[in-house]
Parts: sequence; C-alpha cells; structure tokens
Amino acid sequence: MKTLRKSFLLFCTLTILILNADCSGQSSKTEDKTVKGTEKYKVTFIELGSVRCIPCQQMQPIMKSIEAKYGKDVKVVFHDVWTEAGAPYAKQYGIEAIPTQVFLDENGKEYFRHVGYFPEEELISVLKQKGVK
Repeated sequence: MKTLRKSFLLFCTLTILILNADCSGQSSKTEDKTVKGTEKYKVTFIELGSVRCIPCQQMQPIMKSIEAKYGKDVKVVFHDVWTEAGAPYAKQYGIEAIPTQVFLDENGKEYFRHVGYFPEEELISVLKQKGVK
C-alpha cells in the first residue's frame, strides 16, 4: 500500500512539474485559438495524455473505436504530453491534468473539453452535438 501511495505521489508530482514548466506568466488557454487543417472533419477529437498513464491507456481503445466508427466525420489526434514532441501541446491547450480531451468544431474552434477518463457513450454524445452520426 505504501508503494502504491508513493508511486501515485510521484506521478502527481511529475505531472505538475511537466505541466507547469512555463513560468512566463502568460495564459495558455485556447478559448479563442483555432487549429488549421480541421475543415475536412465535423469534429477533431484531441486526446492529450501519455502512454505511461493508466487512465490514458484506458482511453486508447475508445479512441480507436471512435476512429473506426466515425473516421469520415471525426479526426482523432493523440499527443503524448510527457514526451519532448508532445509537451508543447500541453502548453498550447492549457491542460492541468491528463487525460484531457479537447473537441474542435469544423472551423477549429474548441467547443467542449473533458478531463479524466471519458466513457465512449458520453464521448459520442459530445460528437453528436456537431452533427456526427
């Protein structure tokens, strides 16, 4: 039990350190930002997490299922924010915990955000808000 508690505390500490690495004092929220190249899809579903995070690992089959079922209407993107390549996305989207799911409309504007494990049925209801069938 102590080992599990220590592992959890280490995980939380590392997450906080990585996500708070930018000390510039500038906000990194993306409320007004858009992402180019999303015009082809009704929704872009961005998963911000890590392959080493248990809840993030639980999201992998859901992401694959969404891509298989709705691939024509939904673009699924994953960024491992615990890697050098993925870390800038944590800052860009202003995430505070992983996994975080960000949903962009066809114009690249964020319309929904969820933090934590997101059951597939609930995720699908978010996609349907933008006409995904």
